[in-house]
Amino acid sequence: MNIHAIHIAIVFVLAFIISVIGTKVEIPILREKAGQNIREEGLKSHYSKAGTPSMGGISIILATCVMGLAGTILFGGTLGDELLILLVFAGFGIIGFIDDYRKVIKKQNEGLTARQKFGLQLIISIAFAVFFAHYSSFGTEVFIPIANVFVDFGFWYYVFVVFAVLAMTNAVNLTDGLDGLAAGVTTLVCLFFAAAGFIGGAFCRFGGFIGEASETFFFISVAGACLGFLVFNKNPAKVFMGDTGSLALGGGVVAAAIVLKLELLLLVAGLIYVIEALSVVLQVTYFKLSHGKRIFKMAPIHHHFEMCGWSEVKVVIVFWIFTLACCLVSILLI
Repeated sequence: MNIHAIHIAIVFVLAFIISVIGTKVEIPILREKAGQNIREEGLKSHYSKAGTPSMGGISIILATCVMGLAGTILFGGTLGDELLILLVFAGFGIIGFIDDYRKVIKKQNEGLTARQKFGLQLIISIAFAVFFAHYSSFGTEVFIPIANVFVDFGFWYYVFVVFAVLAMTNAVNLTDGLDGLAAGVTTLVCLFFAAAGFIGGAFCRFGGFIGEASETFFFISVAGACLGFLVFNKNPAKVFMGDTGSLALGGGVVAAAIVLKLELLLLVAGLIYVIEALSVVLQVTYFKLSHGKRIFKMAPIHHHFEMCGWSEVKVVIVFWIFTLACCLVSILLI
């Protein structure tokens, strides 16, 4: 289905407005009940953030769900695709909300245990992989952008999708460590995927890849919602998205990329997510193997640069620019 640029612009602007209003309304409410706790082993420069309201991702979820559905219903698209993506998006958001609620409202330092959080994420990931493989006309095929072909992964498709969802969701969660970092990076990544969906839907010329309005409206809704949230989340942040927002964004973005059949390009456009996650994996692994030695001064890697003397604002801007470059490369790969 062809997608008109004016429809995308309307959804983007309205998602932005809803997010701005929602975040402004929720800040005083969250300030009373959901002040952020700062880890004692964290950077001393972050101690001043203690008490900043968390769980602000609620407004991102609200704006995305409202405008993702509205765009698909009003301007065309596959409602089944949109609902599937939003269910994964909201599902991960609920997991994050429960974790945040226990940590910042109930003052339970651990929140959900690692086993509980992983178990809930695994259930959603498996359900999504199984349902989509049987629901989609592409079945267990994966689109390879550069080669411009589809490859049938067979049984391994389920493993691939579950791993991709779990890995990317937690990678986005790790990226959410500095004011405006995750919101800004995700805005850029979603703008790229919205453009990819628009181009594919308008011209249908990328091999077997055909962009869909529903995925485009989801991505552009997330972009608008994140940008609206960024108004209050930029340094110095007046609110944090918490796991409520970061888990929802990670799960939703990877699910939508899979439905769009451009999941492999998420590794390029969202390379900063991958680097953040790998820095933690490498740090922990090397620390255990070397009996206490470290590769980075601190992980995730954005904290390493802070400890090297970079200001928080500089780290965030450099990571934004890097993500923009990755998105431009992704366009060329299509």
